[in-house]
Amino acid sequence: MKLESSAFADGSPIPKKHTADGPDLSPPLAWSDVPAGTQCFALLCDDPDAPRGTWVHWVLFNVPAKTTSLAEGYGNAKPTDGATSGTNDFGKTGYGGPSPPRGKPHRYYFKLYALKAPLKLAADATKAHVEAMMKGQILAEAQWMGTYQRS
Repeated sequence: MKLESSAFADGSPIPKKHTADGPDLSPPLAWSDVPAGTQCFALLCDDPDAPRGTWVHWVLFNVPAKTTSLAEGYGNAKPTDGATSGTNDFGKTGYGGPSPPRGKPHRYYFKLYALKAPLKLAADATKAHVEAMMKGQILAEAQWMGTYQRS
């Protein structure tokens, strides 16, 4: 399975408009080469370089299997396609863009999982809940990484 964003190259800086220093819009994402039997997708975005440990920026699950992309700003509104936004480490549902302390660049991993079955979770589920429920359900996974640094 492949995941990509038209907003930035893998391993490259995330544009300001997708961060807390800009409009904080979730970046567009698209995927392909989905395995047969995929019933839904889960998407997690986190920053392993955060001072207090990995910081979760986006939790999305039960994205319908027919979905092959998320438009820019998708994570800023309540999904209307059957997907569910979980709770990020900002204490909110949906996307919360990069907002690292000034200094070194941070890495932001967008991780997509093709799943055998929908996850039976509450709408406010966290990354830990999603990861626990995905055990034994993952058919494939892909990731795309961007960086962001405040000067």
